[in-house]
Amino acid sequence: MDSQVQRSHFATRDLAEGIAVLDEVYALRGVRRSPEGDFDMTLATTGIGPVAYERVRLMGSSCTGRADGAGVLRVCHVTAGTLSATSAGDRFPRSGPFLFPQRTFSTWWEDLEATTVSLDPSAVQDHARLLLGNESFRLEFTGTHPVSPAMIQYWRGTVSHLARDLLPDDRAMSSPLIRSEAARSLVTALLHTFPGSFLDRQETAPGQSRPAPAGVRRAVAFIEEHMAADIGPADIAAAARMSVRGLQAAFRRELGTTPTAYLRALRLDAAHRELLAADPTTGSTVEAVAARWGFAHRGRFAAAYRDRHGQSPATTLRS
Repeated sequence: MDSQVQRSHFATRDLAEGIAVLDEVYALRGVRRSPEGDFDMTLATTGIGPVAYERVRLMGSSCTGRADGAGVLRVCHVTAGTLSATSAGDRFPRSGPFLFPQRTFSTWWEDLEATTVSLDPSAVQDHARLLLGNESFRLEFTGTHPVSPAMIQYWRGTVSHLARDLLPDDRAMSSPLIRSEAARSLVTALLHTFPGSFLDRQETAPGQSRPAPAGVRRAVAFIEEHMAADIGPADIAAAARMSVRGLQAAFRRELGTTPTAYLRALRLDAAHRELLAADPTTGSTVEAVAARWGFAHRGRFAAAYRDRHGQSPATTLRS
């Protein structure tokens, strides 16, 4: 899922210019605005791999239009103003988060400020197939609302971490490992937050009833060999020749942990060794070591490091 970060910023008070950009980014057509007020638009976009995070501000007169939602998965969260969207008689919540339908829908807005997260459907389906261990799985979302209040918080937390902690941090975003992990975590959050065939399959997929120590050994060997690489649960499961669900159950049964937690622990240990060997007088920093091992947020890294090694990473670096 790795790709270089792509950033863009656009601002205009020219209606024709704004409509052209709205068409390009949101497939929004037939825009009409009320004669009262001026048109004022800003749009900032940051893309990593199959994911784009967009902040849009549309001020002045109210506007209407029709958007073509095919070919993209887009989740919206309104932070100010008003947005109304209607499709085939269905109305969507005015704040969010909500998933725009993958079909044409009508929309109306006034003094709108919103964030949207756009994801490539083919990449999301590929990730779902890897998680399920089913190459013929067909992904389809069947609802626009999150499945529960807990999943609303999960989605918002994932997006907030991406927008607040990762995307503005050029040092963190220079790491292919962090970029890929960020995109993967957002795709995973989407699959678990909104109703569809992925969640239906998760609920009905049979669990693995017999232990698979050979598969666990293969997974452990793969993790230890590739812990500095961009790997995720699906890659580990493929190396173990098991499904993601089966491997997770086997890890809990055999090792009392999960493949992801095991990988995280190994990376924390590697960071510990690097901090012990580093010399702060030559410019070595906790942030640089953490980023090399896939930890973009210093506070979270420090907490996890302290839990595992009994001291702060800064203390280790100075020792």
